[in-house]
Amino acid sequence: IGFVAKLLYEAIEEIDAVQVEAVSATGASKAQIMDYAVVPQILPAFAGITVFRWDINIRESTVLGLVGAGGLGLRLQESLNVLAWPQVTLIFILILITVLVSEWVSAKVRHAII
Repeated sequence: IGFVAKLLYEAIEEIDAVQVEAVSATGASKAQIMDYAVVPQILPAFAGITVFRWDINIRESTVLGLVGAGGLGLRLQESLNVLAWPQVTLIFILILITVLVSEWVSAKVRHAII
């Protein structure tokens, strides 16, 4: 949450102040200024940050599982401990497919935003 909040804060800092001034010059309230001047400018950045963080979380989940946090990484560690190479291969293939699907979804979302 902190990572997303920091990047979102930076996106808010970089918005075009001219649009905010134009909306406020029409007599809009603070909520209307947020709705019509700020949010449309930061929405693409927010979507991009969210997809980026989702992609990172998928990759980190495997590493965390290797150290005992659970999930697919834990199954991989257990299979490595007993030298069950067919299971290790299958788990690596599942991890690869998961990463490829997440990359594909991430690319589609980024392409739709830009």
